[in-house]
Amino acid sequence: MTSIQIGGPQGQHIGSIESSMTDRMAEYTMPTAEHLIRQALRERVDSLDAKVVSHNQEDAFFVADLGEIFRQHLIWKQLLPCVKPFYEAVKCNPHPAVLELLYNLGTGFDCASRNEIEQILKLGADPERIIYAHPCKALSYIHYAKAVGVERMTFDNADELYKIKDVFPSACLLLRISTDDSTSHSPLSKKFGADSATVGSLLAIAQELDLNIIGVSFHVGSGASDPTTFVNAVRDANRVFSQASAFGFNLSVLDVGGGFCKESFENMAWHLRHELDIYFPSSRGIEIIAEPGRYYVASAFTLATSVIARRITHGATYQQNGHMIYIQDGTYGNFSGVLIDHDLPIARILRSNGKILYGTRDANPLKSNDGVLYSIWGATCDGADCVVKTTRFKATIKIGDWLYFNNMGAYTSSSVTHFNGFPMSNDVVWVCSEASLPQHVKG
Repeated sequence: MTSIQIGGPQGQHIGSIESSMTDRMAEYTMPTAEHLIRQALRERVDSLDAKVVSHNQEDAFFVADLGEIFRQHLIWKQLLPCVKPFYEAVKCNPHPAVLELLYNLGTGFDCASRNEIEQILKLGADPERIIYAHPCKALSYIHYAKAVGVERMTFDNADELYKIKDVFPSACLLLRISTDDSTSHSPLSKKFGADSATVGSLLAIAQELDLNIIGVSFHVGSGASDPTTFVNAVRDANRVFSQASAFGFNLSVLDVGGGFCKESFENMAWHLRHELDIYFPSSRGIEIIAEPGRYYVASAFTLATSVIARRITHGATYQQNGHMIYIQDGTYGNFSGVLIDHDLPIARILRSNGKILYGTRDANPLKSNDGVLYSIWGATCDGADCVVKTTRFKATIKIGDWLYFNNMGAYTSSSVTHFNGFPMSNDVVWVCSEASLPQHVKG
């Protein structure tokens, strides 16, 4: 099921972005967004009868606001004007509508596999708008990249250089360096990135093989929270630029990777921009790009899921005198981040006893020890399939009620499995809280 709802005058995008832009959006745009999301959620769940349900009616679904993605794009352009949001991380949320919107907004794409490259090329994107940002690629994938003209790609080891030399010697290479990403949700440097001790030898091999190194890339980890990681990474990258020059390489691209979150973006952007102004000022003529994924899409998606079972406990099982409720989703579905990234999703009540509570005080979990104690579990038979270990609500949740979770646009539907035979739904109801967005993306 797909539907588009266009917001009214309050949802029109703000043309000129100023320092007070965020406050203005909160005042004017977000109430319209909240109204549209509430309306879409209500229409969907009110159409269902908890006692007489057909196939798939109990499945989880998303409501996604394209206007929120557009606003994130405007904020990026305001706070990081020197950095092109050139490559949206496809793996973060590969929904065709998301990719098409970003394509029309002029971003490029960070792809990590043949399938992702194919998906972007089907949009009509020029291969120059793609970076193959995987340092350890299958040989057949390098052949494919060459065949379709995707020249930019990363590496972090000598064997990768030899593979590229054999298959695609004219490729434009970025040396990925390791960073301190210990504060991120998902550290990556333990798997990818050349450390400072090996950079020189890799540059020497590339020189010997007559390969074309054009830049340096790094990634501070998905969902990074410490701005000093960007500070140190930019300084490390500048040192690699100097090393590369000694080997005869004239580097022209700096890829600052991803790791950006909406909540911390203003602070992160300030520190990153400050370091870039020092080490990579515009006078150097370096193209600076980034790979934001979570930043663009996380807050645009709200997930709704039904309560399919309930178990009242009395101290003998998971917790003292609590309610164990089971939802038609879980850690093998859209909540894989609970296991992989140690996410702590916040459940809210969408509908209880036939009443829509979205956006009200009663929808929120209680901060005190009042109310009813709950744990929220996934639908599979895995004992570790727990979405929320403990929460409290004023209401008594029953079978057929619905919960919702905000900020569910990143690494959710892209990571679902069919474990235990449960077909995890990725159904999306689309809304748009920016009235001018359709005209904007069309031309």
